[in-house]
Amino acid sequence: MSSHSTDKGPAVNDTAQEAAGNSATADTRISFKRWLVKNLRNPYVIFTSLVQPIIFFVLFVEVFGAIAGSALSEALGPDISYVTYLSPAIIIMSTLSSAATSGIGLVDDMEEGMFEKMLVSPMNRSAMFFGKVLSEVARIVVQTVIILLLGYLLLILKNGAAFDQYLRTGVAGIVGVVLVTVIFGGAFMAYSNIVALVTRDQEATIMFANLLTFPLVFISSAFLPLSVLPGWIRTVAVFNPITYGVDGVRAIMLGQDVMTVFEVTAFGGIWNTVVPAVIILVGFNVLLGSVAIRLLRRAARSKVQ
Repeated sequence: MSSHSTDKGPAVNDTAQEAAGNSATADTRISFKRWLVKNLRNPYVIFTSLVQPIIFFVLFVEVFGAIAGSALSEALGPDISYVTYLSPAIIIMSTLSSAATSGIGLVDDMEEGMFEKMLVSPMNRSAMFFGKVLSEVARIVVQTVIILLLGYLLLILKNGAAFDQYLRTGVAGIVGVVLVTVIFGGAFMAYSNIVALVTRDQEATIMFANLLTFPLVFISSAFLPLSVLPGWIRTVAVFNPITYGVDGVRAIMLGQDVMTVFEVTAFGGIWNTVVPAVIILVGFNVLLGSVAIRLLRRAARSKVQ
């Protein structure tokens, strides 16, 4: 780093320095508000968050509901409706769609030059990332609650069942479902932003999102019990984070241990599923989030210098 003196003042660094700015909390709030407004103004985001889950939910119930009944009764008992069984899959799949496209906004900022403007500002680099993540979390929370209500409406129309037959852990279960969903979404948000920072291309980000995420949905316990699926799918499902997201939400909704890939008996009841699922999903968050933040800081250094 070099410096030179001017006639009227002290030495000035040639390399740009990070100036003092707001606190990290204030920067996170500014970033959160910016991304929230940007998402609300994007019709593609509204469609994938609200309209697409409704279409998938109705289609899957009508197409698979009739043929999945016997397999479901064999695996979990005759009193479990396919609507209740499917709701966790739709919640996780919709969260996956939202989270896996998180990086598109970042690429959009890069192409419009906004990313470089943010990097040369005194804004905290981690706050830039966390504010974006929080805006995605807000979207996932709203989306999850809407799908839960839609599932209950479908169940009423088909069977006229009570709410406690749909969500057997009651109101506390809603909080649990949202928490597991947010933790699950965090891992794929980080993945999407990693792809965006590496490729810096919208089409590549969308391609990698679809290439990885949709096959993973079908290689999991999302739509049918793993016990009725081929052996190689059960093997791959052990390493698939979607399996743990679906099993965690499903255990809370059904009020029973539904872990499909290995057996845990240390915690009792639904916690034998929820605790291992959350631990594994947090591990994915730490791993992928660390990589995303490191790439964001590296991009910041390369642009500022």
